[in-house]
Amino acid sequence: MNKDKMLVEAIRDGIVLDHIPAEKLFKIVALLRLDTLTTPVTIGNNLISARHKRKGIIKMADHFVSSQEIDKIALLAPEVHLNVIRDYQVTEKRQVALPSEVKGLVRCPNPKCITNAEPMQTLFHVSTEEGSDQKCLLECHYCGRKTRAEEVELL
Repeated sequence: MNKDKMLVEAIRDGIVLDHIPAEKLFKIVALLRLDTLTTPVTIGNNLISARHKRKGIIKMADHFVSSQEIDKIALLAPEVHLNVIRDYQVTEKRQVALPSEVKGLVRCPNPKCITNAEPMQTLFHVSTEEGSDQKCLLECHYCGRKTRAEEVELL
């Protein structure tokens, strides 16, 4: 057995979030409210990565994430990979994808936006910043304010 590798117990059913930028790991932990889960959760940070210098990983047994949670993860870290585990086998493996629209997930940073004054869901159009394939821009459907995804408050 190679003692240089970290051993983590295999999970029968659940998900693994991999290739999380190390500096964004605990934002995703908070976003998913992992402190409230009663099922096993393994969190690894500052692990060596071929793609990044450092990465994080989250392994959740007997727990799956909603499409809304996946959209929020994509806004925070579009490079994350999602692995779905069923009966100890990886049944789905994909990179999270930025949605074209985000509804009710993000607060508009414009204090004069109608969504901050009236009881209505926010709606943002999603694009990537010119010259970057990973920098996400959000444009409010109602007031037109453009903001980088990392600068907005998730709901």
